[in-house]
Amino acid sequence: MPDLTGKIAVVTGSSSGIGRAIALRLAASGAKVVVHAGRNQAGADSVCDEILRLGGESQALVCDFRDRDARLRFVAAAWEIWGGVDYWVNNAGADVLTGANRELTFSEKLQLLWQVDVEATIELSREIGRRLRDSQRDAAAIVNIGWDQSERGMEGDSGEMFATTKSAITAFSRSLARTLAPQVRVNVVAPGWIKTSWGETASEIWSQRAIAESLLQRWGTPADIAAAVEFLVSPDSAFITGHVLPVNGGLNHAHLQQRTE
Repeated sequence: MPDLTGKIAVVTGSSSGIGRAIALRLAASGAKVVVHAGRNQAGADSVCDEILRLGGESQALVCDFRDRDARLRFVAAAWEIWGGVDYWVNNAGADVLTGANRELTFSEKLQLLWQVDVEATIELSREIGRRLRDSQRDAAAIVNIGWDQSERGMEGDSGEMFATTKSAITAFSRSLARTLAPQVRVNVVAPGWIKTSWGETASEIWSQRAIAESLLQRWGTPADIAAAVEFLVSPDSAFITGHVLPVNGGLNHAHLQQRTE
């Protein structure tokens, strides 16, 4: 693991799942971590408790990213906790596959994803990017979460929604990397099939598809994504910006071709 001692990281959407894994990974490497939840205060507090057991420092902040004014207040609050930020990870996203949101219409789901995944990522990145650039912090980095199938596309309602929103995040991130260079690096991690809460309850058909589409023949885990994020904020990636890193076990193009024939 790289040594991130003395660094300050903010991980949005880190009360559970992939964000939780990222927060714990960065804390284990020595970073102080701001843990964010949209509404899950108990989840955020639980992650902070785990970081404390690791010997690290953390602070929980709750903010609903559907609210534009709240987003800006969140950036200011996160910046003030330890007098700045070094790494910002935009992982927060609306869950439209499980829970009550699963019953929303396609249009309602798309609107929610656009607010929380796209608008919030753009606004938070621009606001924190300005602060990082103006403060001249050493080795500052932003990492946004995309999707490995966004450029290729995937059939069905979910594919249409996620390809649209994650493509927007990827395009924005590539442009932001140019805007903030050379002071701030901006990269994207594009997960493949990752076993989060949806994956844990996925049908056998979806599970078989997830395994078949990976050259490594397995689901990815939140820990796989956390390791990639850690690399992209650390000094080990100091000459990498404007890059999209797929974390999918190697895309099995032969299987994808079979599906379309």
